[in-house]
Amino acid sequence: MFEPQIQPGSPVFEARKQAMLEQLGRLRALEARTVQQSAAAKTLFDRRGQLLPRERLARLLDPGAPWLEFSTLAGYGMDRNASADSVPGGGVITGIGFISGVRSLINISDAGIEAGAIQPMGREKILRGQHIALENRLPYVQLIESAGANLLRYEVEGFIEGGRIFANLARLSAAGLPVIAIVHGASTAGGAYMPGLSDYVIMVRGRAKAFLAGPPLLKAATGEIASDEELGGAEMHTQVSGLGEYLAGDDAQAIGIARDLLRRLGWQGNVDGIARPVARSGWLAPRYPAEDLLGIMPADFREPVDMREVIVRLVDDSDFLDFQADYGPQTLAGHAAIEGFPVGILSNNGPIDPAGSHKATHFIQACCQANIPLIYLQNTTGYIVGKASEQAGMIKHGSKMIQAVANATVPSITIHCGASFGAGNYGMCGRGFDPRFIFSWPQAQTAVMGAQQAAKTMSIVAQAAAARKAELVDEKSLQQMEQKIIDNFERQASAFYTSARLLDDGLIDPRDTRKVLAFVLASCKEQADRKLQTIQFGVARP
Repeated sequence: MFEPQIQPGSPVFEARKQAMLEQLGRLRALEARTVQQSAAAKTLFDRRGQLLPRERLARLLDPGAPWLEFSTLAGYGMDRNASADSVPGGGVITGIGFISGVRSLINISDAGIEAGAIQPMGREKILRGQHIALENRLPYVQLIESAGANLLRYEVEGFIEGGRIFANLARLSAAGLPVIAIVHGASTAGGAYMPGLSDYVIMVRGRAKAFLAGPPLLKAATGEIASDEELGGAEMHTQVSGLGEYLAGDDAQAIGIARDLLRRLGWQGNVDGIARPVARSGWLAPRYPAEDLLGIMPADFREPVDMREVIVRLVDDSDFLDFQADYGPQTLAGHAAIEGFPVGILSNNGPIDPAGSHKATHFIQACCQANIPLIYLQNTTGYIVGKASEQAGMIKHGSKMIQAVANATVPSITIHCGASFGAGNYGMCGRGFDPRFIFSWPQAQTAVMGAQQAAKTMSIVAQAAAARKAELVDEKSLQQMEQKIIDNFERQASAFYTSARLLDDGLIDPRDTRKVLAFVLASCKEQADRKLQTIQFGVARP
């Protein structure tokens, strides 16, 4: 066994120790300089109702959990002629920490220093953090507030190499690693692609701004005049463009949403960099009784109903995290749990429009990335029709949604709650799209369209044909035809009719829906956990 020759207390040991402590003191002083420089902006941040970058970090991380920060000296001595007053860190805080129990790579714009402008070594620090996330298969969480590149220190090579940041964000997502962005302030020009290439975007009302050209550049380039808010504010992006999924009232709420989201994505305790959501113990029953489900769905599908009324009576603790609540609002999407099993839920409060199709496609892909089963609660009159929606690309965007539904890699479970008309049946994972399980409530209806619509459509066709032939329309015959169509459609639309033809796996009492879903979710989980040996033949009896 080796016997140490240098002993504590010896002159050699103490001299070396003192030299090391001096260097450590120098390091800590430089790190403190960065913190103090950022903290000097506290008065400004307080006036704007914002948290300082390191206050944001403290709220993001699990209390008492380890935090490993990287590259605290990035750019030291490179930003000024002398290092005496150089502020290290590159304007970025990067490290690995735990968020809701999930080990994550965290990148934060230090907006207290030069308004978060990206410095050359800050860019390299971001790239290194992305590489660490990819190599170690860690979720990537970025808190964004940046004035963009410093144009006074513009270097073309920095602009070109900066493209790697965006390429890496795309690669992180494609590798199955969730990319979450909180936009606390400006995210301008190329920086707008930082939220744009994220899987989930949380924006702070009144502070977040994302645009390819801010108002000054827009005016210089095109002469157009626009305010920050109308050009790229948080409300515009969460309600109109669809860039943002969640709208927060302030920094603290935005961070709370990010923590809640990571809690739901199933990355806790991952050992191989793959999300594996598991049923959580200690789940709570819905806050509202299942009995209520008998009186929520209208007998007439044309009467509006908010499907959140159904959702809060099915999911644990009635806790539903709405995804893009203000964008394509007639299409519902969000995260929840049923008897501890994490699920993604899709439903409808009306026709599916182009924005709703965007939302559903994004959400389905995100659930596939996180290995979270999908539950479709069907209640739709179909995809919206009309000149405006056709010109907006309804067919194209609806087709993207159908692509996502058809190729989803996670179990899909469908419940026919109300109407299921037209291509809405397809887009909401009807029988033809092979959901793992599919059930119907007794009053559900399924048809290519509503009976009245079908009758009126054929009536218009018949009248047009008569007009072309200059013939008189027989009103009585027309009425008889319409009634015959209505009777035929209503007969076949009935859940009793469709279930008899095995177009579902059975009718269920709405009050039993949660129990049924929990049972089939457990079946899906057991199937996923079961390791089957692949052989080239079936077992034949000898």
